[in-house]
Amino acid sequence: MTNPLEKYNKPTILLFVKAPYPGKVKTRLAETIGEVAALEAFKLLVIKQLERIPPEFELEVHYTPDEAESEVAAWLGEDLKRFRQEEGDLGDRLTAATKAAFARGAASVYCIGGDCPGLDASHFLLAAEQLRQGADLCFGPTEDGGYYLLAMAAPHSEIFREIPWSTRHTLATSILRAEEHGLNVHLLEELYDIDTEADLNRAAQEELL
Repeated sequence: MTNPLEKYNKPTILLFVKAPYPGKVKTRLAETIGEVAALEAFKLLVIKQLERIPPEFELEVHYTPDEAESEVAAWLGEDLKRFRQEEGDLGDRLTAATKAAFARGAASVYCIGGDCPGLDASHFLLAAEQLRQGADLCFGPTEDGGYYLLAMAAPHSEIFREIPWSTRHTLATSILRAEEHGLNVHLLEELYDIDTEADLNRAAQEELL
């Protein structure tokens, strides 16, 4: 009998994005360069991120809001697997998405956003190697206290509970949750994401855009 579930049996990247609407993305950046320019920067960042994903990885796009599927498909491509993000805070959405990806047969799961210009194929491969060597989780830290990548060898929803999201304590608290549950954590190199005009200029100077 054919298994009704689609089996990936390979590492799977979950890209979390907002629909490309002006005024709804990169709001801090928009304060200085305007909503339209911030939207264009956001769209370019995500496209560049897609170009840096290793070809041997599966990719899922997890988008919000629910009604934005056609816009996301037109922007990122009709052929990409697309899933609506669940309701709730970021922890709820990460929990639901990672559990579902593993249930579909992902061998490991890598959660990312689309706004870290330094994140390239090497980071995914390094994270994969750490998971193969026994790490339960692999985080890619950002300079502002968050993380640009989370790699998981199995679903661990406990690390998404009671986290101060979008603060300088996000990563530290996430690691604490992991340690409380006896999980082995590895850290990648620290990178930065794009929140301000200074960040955007820095990425341009480093020829990452």
